[in-house]
Amino acid sequence: MEPLSRFFSPRAIAVIGGGTWCESVVRQCRAAGFAGPIWPVHPGKAKVGGLFAYPDLAALPGTPDAAFIGVNRTLTVEVVSKLSSMGCGGAVCFAAGFSEAVSELSDGAALQTELVAAAGGMRLLGPNCYGMVNALDQVTLWPDRHGMTPCDSGVAVIGQSSNVLINLTMQRRGLPLAVVVAAGNQAQTSMVDLGIALLEDPRITALGLHIEGIGDLPAFERLARRARDLGKPVAALKVGSSGQAQAAAVSHTASVTGSDAGARALLRRLGIAQVDTPAEWVETLKLLHVTGGLASTRIASASCSGGEASLMADMGEAAGVVFPPLEPGQRAALRAALGPKVALANPLDYNTYIWGDEAALAACFSALCDADLALGCVVVDFPRDDRFDAPEYDLVLRAAAAANVATGTPMALVSLLAEGLPEAVAARALRHGITPLCGMGEALRAIRAAAGIGGRGARDGAMPEPVLIPKELQGAIRIYSEAEAKALLRAAGIRVPKSTRAASAEAAGTAAAAIGFPVVLKGEGIAHKTEAGAVALNLASAEAVREAAETMPAERFLVEEMITGCVAELLVGVIRDPAHGFVLTLGLGGILAELIGDTASVLVPARRDEVADALAGLRTAALLTGYRGRAAADMQALLDTVMAMQEFVRLHADRLQEVEINPLICRATDAVAADALIRMGESR
Repeated sequence: MEPLSRFFSPRAIAVIGGGTWCESVVRQCRAAGFAGPIWPVHPGKAKVGGLFAYPDLAALPGTPDAAFIGVNRTLTVEVVSKLSSMGCGGAVCFAAGFSEAVSELSDGAALQTELVAAAGGMRLLGPNCYGMVNALDQVTLWPDRHGMTPCDSGVAVIGQSSNVLINLTMQRRGLPLAVVVAAGNQAQTSMVDLGIALLEDPRITALGLHIEGIGDLPAFERLARRARDLGKPVAALKVGSSGQAQAAAVSHTASVTGSDAGARALLRRLGIAQVDTPAEWVETLKLLHVTGGLASTRIASASCSGGEASLMADMGEAAGVVFPPLEPGQRAALRAALGPKVALANPLDYNTYIWGDEAALAACFSALCDADLALGCVVVDFPRDDRFDAPEYDLVLRAAAAANVATGTPMALVSLLAEGLPEAVAARALRHGITPLCGMGEALRAIRAAAGIGGRGARDGAMPEPVLIPKELQGAIRIYSEAEAKALLRAAGIRVPKSTRAASAEAAGTAAAAIGFPVVLKGEGIAHKTEAGAVALNLASAEAVREAAETMPAERFLVEEMITGCVAELLVGVIRDPAHGFVLTLGLGGILAELIGDTASVLVPARRDEVADALAGLRTAALLTGYRGRAAADMQALLDTVMAMQEFVRLHADRLQEVEINPLICRATDAVAADALIRMGESR
């Protein structure tokens, strides 16, 4: 297979087709300053885009390294075959009507298969895509407007939506875009292939991914591993959702876990920063470009306004960043820089006493950031440059740069509103090594997204174990009865209550006496027993058991020992998510699981310490550790249960749809699966 570097940095380009789109490709590539030859190809036009056109590929004076194919879908296959035979490095397939249109065109999938076969060892981008813009080498295989300009280094972005990428190139926030690629259908060359090739380019500082779906988990893990090895951070804007992980909302797990939870767990596991909006994506990529990633969420903020300091504090708390209290050394240095009238705090309102004094501003920012911080922020909105000349504002920028040099702490300018840092100001900040963050809310969320993936070149620890890949389901899926589910979990090493099944109310009373009172009575064959009135707790006699059984909408019953001494009730569930693996969800359990929604998700297999961290991150984690003097749960028994469930999932990965314990009753001495549900195919 041809190396993608040849396609991305071609010496000669061919443009096949004579329509408006191809005219645009030729003109834009010339306007971008591409230094090599551009060879339009069209059988009936003398010129395309102002350049002499060759009648066919055979007439070209040489072999193109890259081509843009702007003809209809059927002819595209023929052209791809000829280019491949010539030894072309790669081609953009602009035409649509392939696998993305199978519902409209019955031959779409078959034609895409033909296209890939025709390409052979030549790289194929698309089909159904706009192509790419490489501002590093002034290459524009792109049939529409774009807002990129030549640069020496910067961020690469790959996406599936060409229009989203066009809009991204038009941003005015100062993001240095080096390469933008539309992946299209990814018939041959995937987002992972493109990403790894771009990361290998030393001029690329960070990678942005606009992901609509992840089709190959091992490949995506390979991309993350290569990014980690190269010390280059990745930020993803993941969109789209799938009902595959919620095929039927039988369990509480299926109600609170879905494709989004699986995607977030995957990206977090692989050390990829995830954002929720395009604006956050742009700000995060700027931060990654300058810093390579932040070591933590610990930051400092300086502004000349108490209102701005308060907004930073409030919005920072909501975003999940931390403003550590000032240390004695910081306080002393700040007092020396600001005098006695300024209240010292983080975020800091340095007032206006030193406004316009560059040396004093630098001393203030240096004093504030001379600590164990991931980032120092200076809040400043520049006046409208179409109405004012305000050279004193540049003093703030230079002072922030001086603080960066003096302390080694990465620095950022943060504006209250996005327009508060005009594009020209953002460019000046980048030249000084300062990150321009446009819009306080987006800035703080970008800081949170960039935290924890480490500084440039620093990737501590080993890559996680590969995700357990869901295999093709074997056998018809059925819901196992609670008794069957608990028997399987007991065999896996999970503690379950003593129990007996009964075929009548009378037999249930007799069974209860044998187990010993108090007991729990449950009607069998009902998924949500509490809602159906099929659970009775703390029954203290055989007569009470019989009476309870007679009122339940069930013909068979499960009689169990009553588990007392509960410290906390948890939900522990694993659900098959074909896009991301098996998603393990932990959270507050019982009948309020969906209402409270206090859950955390990781992917199987998760290490014991990852599970412990996920539990510690729950809002209700204090219930497990002894809230207000209450007994603490046996955390080792709890972790043993979760690890045993993961092993159960691994053993049954070819037929398991989901498994859930809800509640897992956590006690001071053990953890007991009080209720369980399994949806799984029969063993062969």
